[in-house]
Formats: sequence, C-alpha cells, structure tokens
Amino acid sequence: MSGHEGARMFWQPGRFTRRGAIPPTTLLLQDAGSAETLDGEDHRHRKAMMMSLQTPGDRARMLTIAQEEWRARVGGWPARRRVRLFDETESVLCAAACRWAGIPGSHVDHARLTREFSAMIDGAGTVFRRTTQGLLLRSRTEHWARGLVGAVRAGQLAPEPGSPLAVIARHRDRDEQALPVDVAANELINVLRPVVAVARYIVFGALALHDYPEWRARVATGDDATLTAFAQEVRRFYPFFPAVGGRVLDAFDWRGLHFAEGTWVLFDMHGTNHDPRLWPEPERFKPERFMGWQGDGFDLVAQGGGDYLTGHRCPGEAMTVDMVKAALHLLASEVVYTVPRQDLSISLSRMPTMPASGFQIEVAAPVR
Repeated sequence: MSGHEGARMFWQPGRFTRRGAIPPTTLLLQDAGSAETLDGEDHRHRKAMMMSLQTPGDRARMLTIAQEEWRARVGGWPARRRVRLFDETESVLCAAACRWAGIPGSHVDHARLTREFSAMIDGAGTVFRRTTQGLLLRSRTEHWARGLVGAVRAGQLAPEPGSPLAVIARHRDRDEQALPVDVAANELINVLRPVVAVARYIVFGALALHDYPEWRARVATGDDATLTAFAQEVRRFYPFFPAVGGRVLDAFDWRGLHFAEGTWVLFDMHGTNHDPRLWPEPERFKPERFMGWQGDGFDLVAQGGGDYLTGHRCPGEAMTVDMVKAALHLLASEVVYTVPRQDLSISLSRMPTMPASGFQIEVAAPVR
C-alpha cells in the first residue's frame, strides 16, 4: 500500500497489529514487549508514558545537551583534520541521549554503547553477518539497561525526576504492576537508540548542503522556518527504512479489496514520500515545498503516520526534527570544512542506508 489514502487506512487505530508483522531482524529496533508491539488500550497506556518524555521542555533540554556535546566534539576536529561525519554524529548523539535520559556518566562506556546501538540499527534491515553482530551486541546492551532499571528500583540510583530513566523504571502498566525489568530495559533502549539513529538524517542533511550549496548560507542564518523546511525535505527526500508492516486484526473491506484476519500488509513509506500526487517534482530536492506547510499526518510519513498517542507513529519525531535542525545549523555556520573526493552514493538495496563513505570532511577550523 502507498499514498495518502493508503496511509489513512493503514494507520487507522485498531486495524492492524505489529505482532507477527515485523521480520525478526527488525526486533533489533522494535523490542519484544515494548510499546510498538502492543495494541489497543495496552498500547495507548504505554505510548502515553513514552509521549510524556517528549514535551516541549524535554525537547528543549535534549537540544541544549546535544549542542553542548556537538561543540565539545567539533572543537577537536581541526587537530584531526579529516573526520567521518557519520561516526562522529552517532557518538555525539549517544552521549547526549544518555545525559538527557538521566544516566550518570559513571554508568556509561560511551564508545562501547555507541558501537552497540550502531550495530543494532545497521543490522535491523538485513540478515546474516550484520544482524548477527547486532544481536550479539544487543544482549550486552540489554544487560546494561536491566542493571540501570534495577539500581533505580533498589534505590542505588536516583535519576532526576521526570527523566526517561526515572519514568520508565517506575512506570506501571494498566494492571498497576511495574514493568518487568526486561521490558523496562527494552523501553529505555527504545528511548536511547532512536536518538542515535538520527545520525543518518543528519548525514543526509550534510550531503544535501554539499549537493545543493545554494542552501548552505540560508541554513547558516539560523532562521527557524528555513531550518524546519530544510530538515523536513531531508526526511522526505532521502531513504531510511522504506516500509512498515502490519497484520489485520479483524477482517474488513476497503476499496473493493477484502483483508482477511491475519493478512500481512506492507505500507510503502519511501514511495509515499515520493508520490507525485502529494509532492510535485518528487525527485527534486526542494525545501521550499515545506515553507508554511501544514501536514495532516498522512502525507510526510518518514517515521510513520497517523496520531502519536493512539497509533504507532514514532513518538520522537519532533525531537528528530529539532536535532537535525541544530546539527545542520552548526555545520553550516560554525565549521569550516571541505568535502574531499569519496563515494557518496546511496544504495537503495541496503536498509538502512546512508552515503557509502559515511561522509568524510576535512576541517580547517571552527568559525568561532
């Protein structure tokens, strides 16, 4: 399925379940027992908890932390001369996510955790070596996350009230029971890992600044409308995960088609984001299409469609846009760099994908 009306049908609450619809490899991203694998009232209750971590105040705090981590990292780039932006971005975002989540620095090996999250994300869309590596590293991450949850519940850790670690460790489901430790650990991972996944959008944005240099000066101004339009076009134009699956909960008919209970349905997110009925000249990179844009939740579906609270749309979408905007503004306004010759091709047979080289840059000096 694809397109605006297909999105409305696919993301109608109560119509599909993710159970049995997600290939086992993608459980590296959609953890067993997590909000994304639940349905009905159980899903809405858990999703409300996840959305409580995405208030404007939460997003502002994350943005402040991320900018601090970015400036600390960028300051060392001139001495290294050449850096691979993808690696640097994953490291910055992992450190920022852990601070934002309320995890003490003494409880994190940032380099190791970044590698683990990176392997999970990279292995989710394939089989064999990449998936095996992601699963092996994931078991270590789960052990670490279970330890954090257990320490909070035992009073050995006291994260800031309202922080993701505090909220998840103490959350109670509809039955008024605390989450099992392994499920709470998965939800903590579900908060941290998607932040690291934003690295791909940021690298795609850096590629766009390189391929469409007329936008660099406009992004550097820091104008919020321009930054938002540019970030949204990056999310529309470049590929990440191309499709999402669901299985029919109760049989229904739609547009002359019968969907029997259990039918597996795939929704084409990448195709919808390039549908000429929604996006004139869809294969052109045109941020101006988002100037003054008002979406309805079923057109730009880079991270899912529908309503955040009642459906399975990514709860961190607004934070994703914020982080992409901040990172690209910093690159455009505070870093002097060139892009050496390299393989910047994007394979559409790899999932998730990114520029083949990871986007290497040669840094002269920060602007200030």
